[in-house]
Amino acid sequence: MREFSRRGALGLGLGAAAAVGVAGCSAGDQAGKGALGPIGKGGKKSGEPSGPPAKLIGDGSTADTGPQPRQPAKPVPLQPGETPPQFVVFSWDGAGEVGNGLFPRFLKVAKDHGAAMTFFLSGLYLLPESKKSLYRPPNNPVGASDIGYLTDGHVRETIKNVRQAWLDGHEIGTHFNGHFCGGSGSVERWTGADWQDEIDQAVSFVTKWKTNTGFTDLEPLPFDYSKELVGARTPCLKGQDNLLPTAQKLGWRYDASSPGGVQAWPDKKQGIWDLPLQGLPFPGHSFEVLSMDYNILANQSGNTTRGVPANYPGWRTQATGTYLNGFRRAYETNRAPLFIGNHFEQWNGGIYMDAVEEALKSMSDKKDVRLVSFRQFVDWLDVQDPKVLTKLRSLQPGQSPTGGWKTFLTSA
Repeated sequence: MREFSRRGALGLGLGAAAAVGVAGCSAGDQAGKGALGPIGKGGKKSGEPSGPPAKLIGDGSTADTGPQPRQPAKPVPLQPGETPPQFVVFSWDGAGEVGNGLFPRFLKVAKDHGAAMTFFLSGLYLLPESKKSLYRPPNNPVGASDIGYLTDGHVRETIKNVRQAWLDGHEIGTHFNGHFCGGSGSVERWTGADWQDEIDQAVSFVTKWKTNTGFTDLEPLPFDYSKELVGARTPCLKGQDNLLPTAQKLGWRYDASSPGGVQAWPDKKQGIWDLPLQGLPFPGHSFEVLSMDYNILANQSGNTTRGVPANYPGWRTQATGTYLNGFRRAYETNRAPLFIGNHFEQWNGGIYMDAVEEALKSMSDKKDVRLVSFRQFVDWLDVQDPKVLTKLRSLQPGQSPTGGWKTFLTSA
């Protein structure tokens, strides 16, 4: 289920403004200095972590294998007059491998270009449909799901790819479970207790997949999810206000669920870093579009994910241009982080997957660019001088620092 939320200048209607607040998730359409160092280049190589043997957790679905491989150097504060890095976070909602090869494709793209990403795993993608009665979604029927369930074969492939993602240095967050965006059971109506229930179930599906699937020939996920899980994105970017108190109690560090933001340096909301998708300049239009593949699609082909094929080349160019427009605006001015949301989907012939790959490649070799996960980004934020962050937040989208970076941050 996909719904539009329209707010302010970013969302006055399709074809006249951007579609804001869309998080269209589905399983194959089933119902420099002071910066984090380069990711994936140098450091530990992909594969089994070195160190002590894995310590199995619970039924052996997960294991404590020690520090995560392929992590950047410990972040340090910006020095007076130093230019901030240009952070870019590519994230994936759902993170299920549904047989289209997109999960392994982007693991390879990330490795080839020294990128870390965040995978917001839907807990249901590790639960076989034959066991759907185990899922008791808040305010919805037992076993209900607006994204359906994966086949057993796709559950297997998802487990393998999530495992490899962590070993490659990527973050595993959560996209919760059933993805309810409308009606009386919408996540928009959930209480803090409802969110806690949903989170507990999502964690259970990730940490008990061996029991639930009966698979005995797969290696455990190589992380302790109770420690790994520090952030999320809600379905359709709804329900953040009631989620945040629960997230704070759980010790989460950020949330990526705000229904539309701008390219400015982030702040905290209820003690949690608020990292919203952002309005980006949309080529050929006077309005901005939210930095997610489905929002671009909605402004190109409306409510269909299979538009007229003759339009695909132009739409692909437009989608790529959107990401690169946002990147250049930040990179050349206020250096605000760029957050891009995606789905492993072949919508409109797969043009959005091609667009994000092309954009990532174009960004990766630029000076001061850091392609990081959300967790790595907040690691950097947390060691900065609060006065420096306040100064950075004073810059509006597209606003360059007065007098240049040497002068601007020296006065912070």
